[in-house]
Amino acid sequence: MVKHAVEANFDGLVGPTHNYAGLSWGNVASKTNVSAESNPREAALQGLAKMKRLADRGYVQGILPPHERPHIPTLRALGFTGTDRQILERAAKENPSILAAVSSASTMWTANAATVSPSADTGDHRVHFTPANLSAKFHRSIEHRVTGRALKAIFADDSYFAHHPALPSVSHFGDEGAANHTRLCGRYGEPGVELFVYGQVAFNEQAPAPRKFPARQTLEASQAIARLHGLKDQGVVFAQQNPDAIDAGVFHNDVIAVGNGNTLFYHDMAFLDEAQVLADLRARLTGAELDTVRVSSAEVPIEDAVASYLFNSQLLNTADGMMLAVPGECREIASVSRYLDELVKSGGPITSVEVFDVKQSMRNGGGPACLRLRVVLNDDELSAMHRGVLLTDDLYERLTTWVKGHYRDRLSQEDLADPMLLDEVRKALDELTGILGLGSIYDFQL
Repeated sequence: MVKHAVEANFDGLVGPTHNYAGLSWGNVASKTNVSAESNPREAALQGLAKMKRLADRGYVQGILPPHERPHIPTLRALGFTGTDRQILERAAKENPSILAAVSSASTMWTANAATVSPSADTGDHRVHFTPANLSAKFHRSIEHRVTGRALKAIFADDSYFAHHPALPSVSHFGDEGAANHTRLCGRYGEPGVELFVYGQVAFNEQAPAPRKFPARQTLEASQAIARLHGLKDQGVVFAQQNPDAIDAGVFHNDVIAVGNGNTLFYHDMAFLDEAQVLADLRARLTGAELDTVRVSSAEVPIEDAVASYLFNSQLLNTADGMMLAVPGECREIASVSRYLDELVKSGGPITSVEVFDVKQSMRNGGGPACLRLRVVLNDDELSAMHRGVLLTDDLYERLTTWVKGHYRDRLSQEDLADPMLLDEVRKALDELTGILGLGSIYDFQL
């Protein structure tokens, strides 16, 4: 029997150390805004406003907490000693690049947090979670332990939920989470097909690969997660991302393609072998015909797709078709804005476009879709999860007040060495875990 299910969006709450350190080679926006002053308070409020708009529309909207940053345990593991204050001072003096890395608020982009397979797809009929090792970037590779703790605190009932450790943190098994994974289905509660997109084959040096920017996801990592989650061969497609797209700044597949239900919205440069990918999806998708919305390079050049993050948008069901939730930058680039107008008139599955202001995130290289992790849950699983992280009017007000009380409105790279910032972050996060009812998930709380 097919159970009723919903796709819940779990957005990452932007952290108090949100800054523009330009840590992500291959992410054009990240490099463009390096050394500019950020506004963590505005960033967090923009993220909360986005969540609230979707919750008000009736979508199940959850929250994942930010991580402790600067991360003193990592600095200690790298040989910095003394009190927390002395460690910050020494790191700032000896290697400010390392300090910037352990101060990153990149966990806000929860599309990278984990890969999630719903119970309708898995062999044991539980929802499976694997935190991404994010091994391609040092500043992100330290995230998976706390991410795993947060997910276990929210999805704690092991009769419904299964949690796996991150894959080995080496380049051969580089895993970037749901940013390179999407699920297509007829209905959320039915078995679907999980599309894993990779940038390179790690154990085959002769396989096609980008020449300029790194390919962060490997085929071997995607295959390992499919095995861990107990996915059937019939329910999985592995597809290689176009290396030329990666070299154009498409560091994750969600910058060039997004799927929902039986619809795949993608750019013509998304896949190395587009025809084969579509054929494989059509052969494996049950309960519905694959509906494709293909954007040509003539309509939207790849450079405009990257600059606007057209595809790093949320594709959501509505009563009248699908809504595309886009960042404001999509209306600032002529080719993209023109395309969106034609898209709505086309009579296809995407019937409306809504604009969201996530400019603080966009300046660091993350659109609306980067900020959320999709988790398909049936009614029993939704009841079994910790519901204190689901956004309500009351929780929204409490979190808005919390942000305004704890976050700075300006942050530069030099501020990362301020010992007062560490104290501010810990005080804020200690209060946040109480608000969300998560217990002790941070190193400083253990």
